[in-house]
Amino acid sequence: MFHTARMNLNLDDLIDTVADTLQQHYPTHHWAQFALGLLTLVLAALFAQWVVARIVLYFAHRLLVLTERQAWDKALARHRAYHQLWYAVPFAAVAIGIGDVPHIGHMADVIERLAHAGAWVCVFFAMGGALSAWQDVYAASMQAQTRSIKGYIQIGKLALALICGVLVLSIVIDRSPLWMLSGLGALSAVLLLVFKDTLLSLVASTQLTSNDMLRIGDWIEMPQSNADGFVKDIALHTVKVQNWDNTVTTVPTYKLFSESYRNYRQMFESGGRRIKRTLRIDATCVRFLTDEETARLKQFRLLHDYLEEKQIEVDQANKNLGELASEPANRRRLTNIGTFRAYGLAYLQRHPEIRQDMSMMVRMMEPQSEGIPVEVYCFTAVTAWSQYERIQGDVFDHLLSILPEMGLRLYQAPSGSDMSGLVSGLIGGGAGGAGGAGRSSAIGGAESGRLRGELPTL
Repeated sequence: MFHTARMNLNLDDLIDTVADTLQQHYPTHHWAQFALGLLTLVLAALFAQWVVARIVLYFAHRLLVLTERQAWDKALARHRAYHQLWYAVPFAAVAIGIGDVPHIGHMADVIERLAHAGAWVCVFFAMGGALSAWQDVYAASMQAQTRSIKGYIQIGKLALALICGVLVLSIVIDRSPLWMLSGLGALSAVLLLVFKDTLLSLVASTQLTSNDMLRIGDWIEMPQSNADGFVKDIALHTVKVQNWDNTVTTVPTYKLFSESYRNYRQMFESGGRRIKRTLRIDATCVRFLTDEETARLKQFRLLHDYLEEKQIEVDQANKNLGELASEPANRRRLTNIGTFRAYGLAYLQRHPEIRQDMSMMVRMMEPQSEGIPVEVYCFTAVTAWSQYERIQGDVFDHLLSILPEMGLRLYQAPSGSDMSGLVSGLIGGGAGGAGGAGRSSAIGGAESGRLRGELPTL
């Protein structure tokens, strides 16, 4: 106890000695006292910055590393979040200690407010860096491949900027933040006009993301904006779409909320891609099948069961007609176009790359001047573009090739060579000296061919 009391006495003597020495050498001029006080404040601010950088931020760094969150640590360092907090410390130290500098006078209040505002600016920059780091960490996750948080991050940065602006300005002019907000209320009409697009994009971006209306990687089609491709980026103000020709279309975010567009995501999720294409049959070749043709078509594997069933149905219907069945117009008969539709449906039902659990039909549309449209409607079992086109091509290659087996042909408008051949044949027939009868026969044959929808063979 005696030893401890002696040590305390020696420490008190040391402090008194240091105080007496400083008092003896303390400058007596005001400017020297001001310079010494200002230098001391600067050194204290730099020391506080060193303490925060070497101790506090070091422990924060080690904590992230030990908890296996190195991605967060690297992202925070990359966006200089640590450095912004580091820069805030000297401002805070100056704001706290500027009033103790001797003979600083009325400048102390101004410097304090500026330093206080600078400290808050650094803090808000650090928070913005933390938001950017969050976006980087999220971008490396699996969820980022379908859902983007870039819009939310930009909304957060916008809110930080507004809060920082109001707070810093209120500190600089020495007013309450509530007074600043009341002033903004008076300027609300002007602010709404200036930030109209930002506010619209703010609402649209939030709705698109929260309601899962749009994801990164979605194939969208928006003709009014010349956008047809995959979504690359969803931000607060714009959505970037990479078109199929590798160009990029930038669409305002609010347009995707206020205007219509087509999203093919459900098509990919369902696993079936639609085929909807027509074959235009020449109307002049549509007719009833003869018994010989029916017997020949029964040998087709895809038509055998269908024709057997239909033949029984037709025979029973004709038997019920009695004597009226002697008139061909009264009898039920099979047509070549109806048989072709049945063949097309049977072909789709047995195709291994066509979805059997989705809508499937081969239907005849309203006849037109360009022929009778027969539409093939089904879904492929794959959604990849190249595979889809291959399957669709195989289906129509087969259907086009089977048309002549049923006495059908596609409608095809006459080309220039067809018309020139027709005219040359007519002129050549007249020059050959066949006379009026031959010319009349050629013209009559041509007219008859036109009525049948055919071109004469010349």
